[in-house]
Amino acid sequence: MSQECCSHEPKTPQKQPQADTHQHQENDEHDHDHSHASEGKSTFQMFFPAIISFSLLLIGIFLDHFLKPAWFAGWVRFVFYLSAYIPVGFPVMKEAFHSIRYSDFFSEFLLMSIATIGAFAIGEYPEGVAVMLFYSVGEVFQSMAVQKAKSNIKTLLDQRPDEVTILENEIPKTIKAQHAEIGQIIQLKPGEKLALDGELISESASFNTAALTGESKPDTKKSGDTVLAGMINLNTVSSVKINTKFQDSKLSKILEMVQNATSQKAKTELFIRKFAKIYTPVVVFLAIAIMLLPYFFVENYIFRNWLYRALIFLVISCPCALVISIPLGYFGGIGAGSKNGILFKGSNFLDILANVQHVVMDKTGTMTKGVFKVQKVHFQDGFNKEETMKYLNLLESKSTHPIATAINEFAGEIDHSISIENVEEIAGHGLKGTIQGKEMMAGNFKLMEKFGVQHNINHQNVSETLIAVAYDRRFVGYITISDQIKEDAAETISLLRNMKVKTTMLSGDKTAVVKEVAENLGISNYFGDLLPEDKVNKLKELKSKNESVAFIGDGVNDAPVVALSDVGIAMGGLGSDATIETADVVIQDDKPSKIPVAIKIGKETKKIVWQNIVLAFGVKAIVLILGAGGLATMWEAVFADVGVALLAILNAVRIQNMKFA
Repeated sequence: MSQECCSHEPKTPQKQPQADTHQHQENDEHDHDHSHASEGKSTFQMFFPAIISFSLLLIGIFLDHFLKPAWFAGWVRFVFYLSAYIPVGFPVMKEAFHSIRYSDFFSEFLLMSIATIGAFAIGEYPEGVAVMLFYSVGEVFQSMAVQKAKSNIKTLLDQRPDEVTILENEIPKTIKAQHAEIGQIIQLKPGEKLALDGELISESASFNTAALTGESKPDTKKSGDTVLAGMINLNTVSSVKINTKFQDSKLSKILEMVQNATSQKAKTELFIRKFAKIYTPVVVFLAIAIMLLPYFFVENYIFRNWLYRALIFLVISCPCALVISIPLGYFGGIGAGSKNGILFKGSNFLDILANVQHVVMDKTGTMTKGVFKVQKVHFQDGFNKEETMKYLNLLESKSTHPIATAINEFAGEIDHSISIENVEEIAGHGLKGTIQGKEMMAGNFKLMEKFGVQHNINHQNVSETLIAVAYDRRFVGYITISDQIKEDAAETISLLRNMKVKTTMLSGDKTAVVKEVAENLGISNYFGDLLPEDKVNKLKELKSKNESVAFIGDGVNDAPVVALSDVGIAMGGLGSDATIETADVVIQDDKPSKIPVAIKIGKETKKIVWQNIVLAFGVKAIVLILGAGGLATMWEAVFADVGVALLAILNAVRIQNMKFA
């Protein structure tokens, strides 16, 4: 084996701490229960309470200012406006009660309840209804925006069938997918989705893999190939042998990652949460001060007037524009990524990608296809070529590395009559095992040097991957293997260069091979002949320059480097379980061109979030000053709160409609 990608150790656990995930989920649950409750409702159903309130409010204003009937006064007028208030006010007051139960005494729900009840207390009924009406409309728009973001993410949830058809004694039987067992045979009809991962045992079949890769073009599989849950059988009845439990399938792991994505909060989002917890009670006490302190300093103090100013101050200061639009902005970014086949494990990684300065990449399987083909076999005289190839074929069958697969395909059927034992995979070097009682080795030339196998091959300047072979501590020869550069790899480097992002290639392959690939792609900074620990040292060296570094690899063999990087991006959403479980970002279709797309989404998300922060604070600061000075009415307060929230929500939603590729 080439030392690149040789290590088969699982990745280290994800860098982001998980301890507070549950707490965040609890907060989300009680903060936005009303949003969750709106899921599944039609647009009309969501707006229906607001339509009732708005209609009654218009009638009330018409009666107040145009018809002015004598009967529309006193308790009749109060009951009429109360009827307009209840459809939109009761749900918000209910949320305020729930917030208090969760020890969140100063939620935006409570602020809105106090402000509107206060407006009713001083006889400003229309304004009280208007404040709650527009706030409720803002909440509906928030719910709609969240649903739109979720629709981009949760499309995956519909890709996993609940039932499968199992063949028992050649008789089809439909059972629940979670009850299917490893080793059973699934019968898959044309148009059906596969519910579990397995091995195709039919001669061949074509599948639509859009659920996993985003690519709808047919992917033809042959007998023995791996097929994954979510793939759709296109043409013929096929048989698949189950090799993974329902809950352990690749698609199940993707879904789990997507569902947990919002629990990983960005620093900005966490800061706004903490800020709101301090800011809101401060504002409440300031409102009380505005209402009471002037009594000691102002002549002709009128309690009703200063109460009105305090209520305006409360409405303006409600932080809903921030606590709604900022998480929604990040949620939209995650949704936009999912729409483009990029799975972010949390909003924190959007922020990191937005600031990334240096992209470090693996070679094999990242910028190249990782589909190797044997070109030539160079064995020295004195060795039986046919017999040695049988031995080598058997040894390589003990590895899942792409190079091992290439040798197996070239050598053909494995002779299992040959005895083999003590097989060991040496990270960064290759394979070693005992065959027919004698030691055989296959890997890079470092493996030969490690075990003192003498050779006279000048391999350093050969621009192909060489697999050195030794038997009984004697050098047998080498095999040349080639790989192909991915079609969009050069475009990826060009896009990163235009974004002022540095690029470096780290590879375990020979420096000559790495040089040729790097030069073809336009990467000036590259290093070859690296062991896993060498890659770690190189990355530490790059990080010592105080640069934000992203590492892109296959997600399994480069575990130490991925763990060390600021954000680990896994090429190979259809690869190993460890990729899906522990990568910070997963690119499902293996296209390197999605790397600059992911960075663009991160940058755009961050820009939108900060636009909303500046908008919310700027408008609120101006209207707060006007309100405290008695120059703003409740209507300006409504704009400063609900109007800004609506603008921020609409701004946050924009990212879901943007084109990044």
